[in-house]
Amino acid sequence: MAKLGFVDTHVHFWDLGNPDLFYCWLAPDGEDPQLGERLEELKGINYSVDDYIADTRTANVTKTIHMQAAIGSEDPVKETGWLQEAADRTGFPQGIIGYSNLKDPDVGKELERHCAYANMRGLRDFSEGDYLVDADFHRGYALLAEFKLVASLSIDWENMAKARDLAVKFPEIPLVLDHCGEPAARDDDYFRNWKQGMKTVAEAENVICKISGLGMADNDWTIDSIRPWVMACIETFGPARCIFGTNFPVDKLYSTYDVLIDAYTELITDFTEDEQIAMFSKNAETLYRI
Repeated sequence: MAKLGFVDTHVHFWDLGNPDLFYCWLAPDGEDPQLGERLEELKGINYSVDDYIADTRTANVTKTIHMQAAIGSEDPVKETGWLQEAADRTGFPQGIIGYSNLKDPDVGKELERHCAYANMRGLRDFSEGDYLVDADFHRGYALLAEFKLVASLSIDWENMAKARDLAVKFPEIPLVLDHCGEPAARDDDYFRNWKQGMKTVAEAENVICKISGLGMADNDWTIDSIRPWVMACIETFGPARCIFGTNFPVDKLYSTYDVLIDAYTELITDFTEDEQIAMFSKNAETLYRI
């Protein structure tokens, strides 16, 4: 049986030698609470679009969405330009999620510069403080509708109600919940709280669940260990509001690309063919206009 075509909605490329780009998390003193000591394995090594194409050559990847990685760069639009050059050369990535500080009063000008590049499709801003209810953040967030950009946010279960309210306030802006809502533990109590949080945020119909990044808190994952999390996402949001991503090359720390795609494929095998295609490609193609 032929492999399903796969749209990978969460990948990262980086060039540590590019003078216009800075990756604070990959710097010698960089840290990541989810990756811990394993982050050291990623430091000092570039990961290009060509590396990604080599890693995915047998996985039937049809399209890719790049998630901003050059955190700390003086001008975040430089990363969008660099990625557009890669896309023009190789065809990948078809969609670019950039970064801007949405609290910045002049963020609209920066968004306009981002959108000068053909493959710009969305924005991720980790922001600071209680930003989901911050008026300054909301002012910038509202501009995403004007530029037809998708919001991509990292939100833990404790803040799901605030994320729901944000999505309800701006119904014309698709809000993608990255990495299954960032589950940080794998015990039963955490799972119950996380699942309730996911039900809360799913009340807003313009929230989409991105199933990705499950390796980070489950280094030795198996199909059975990620099954409850993947199935809860699909059960909560429905196949029409779920997309899949790999978080490569970060999740390369935990598996090969083919192993991960094969796991996803097995987990959705009981859904209809149309539902499988929707989750693996069509939902993402519609969402990101690719």
